[in-house]
Amino acid sequence: MTKTIKTFQEFYPFYLSQHQNTTCRILHFIGTFLFFILLFWGVFNHWSWQFVSLPIVGYGFAWVGHFVFEKNKPATFTYPFWSLLSDFKLFFELLLRKEKF
Repeated sequence: MTKTIKTFQEFYPFYLSQHQNTTCRILHFIGTFLFFILLFWGVFNHWSWQFVSLPIVGYGFAWVGHFVFEKNKPATFTYPFWSLLSDFKLFFELLLRKEKF
């Protein structure tokens, strides 16, 4: 039987263990960066139709990283909310060089 993760503090180390491949991390970074660009662009230009593309762009890059390079199942399928928070946390840690690509 697998252990159910109950807190974000437990989840984040698991999340990082699923993101060891450099190319996967780069693709996550690109997808999250484009997510923020589209989000801010859409908000400032009042383009509500653009919000439909947010999950496609963000998850598209991430899932290619997992299926092609990391060769594992994205954590989003099991822990969607914590996975999204972790994507953002990893993005800023990579940006601030607290984590390595």
